Amino acid sequence: MFAFIEGAIAYRSPSLLYINVGGVGYEVHITLQTYDSLGDAPAVKLFTHLQVREDAWVLYGFATEEERATFRLLLGINGVGAATARLILSSLSAEELRRAITANDHKTLEKIKGIGAKTAQRILLELQGKEMKMPAGSSTTATAHNTASNDALIALVNLGIAKNMAENALKKIPNPESLTVEELLKQALRNL
Repeated sequence: MFAFIEGAIAYRSPSLLYINVGGVGYEVHITLQTYDSLGDAPAVKLFTHLQVREDAWVLYGFATEEERATFRLLLGINGVGAATARLILSSLSAEELRRAITANDHKTLEKIKGIGAKTAQRILLELQGKEMKMPAGSSTTATAHNTASNDALIALVNLGIAKNMAENALKKIPNPESLTVEELLKQALRNL
């Protein structure tokens, strides 16, 4: 429902922010990774996930699109709720979680408070097949250094295009650093 929220920070704690957007204070639950990335910034832009429950609407905020996508993948696992997913992403960065999944390292997950052996193994098992769908993060592809290219890659993947096909289409574009996201998208769609 909400893609992101941007505004002045009215209150901050390691797990919660109040963000003033046009005179309305939004309560946004965050991870320790996001809290650390904020530093002392007076304003913030966070990628959001809205969880609608019977008793409340809870807004979660993340410093990066990668962290939000990882949070959503974790929510898809049976037995992992929002609180557990947030705890995992407070303990491990999305990149560290991806490495643990790739290495089938359940011990790293078991070190997180509240994650037992069975839950750790379930997370590894269910995310093994979905690992390739996680955003690139700190990959070594040519698009990782250009914000417009990253945005274009995310947009192409959100349109349903396979990530490797989208990356290849973006690599074929000459001088991508001089183009806007919209121009990159148009040219990448022609290259598919």
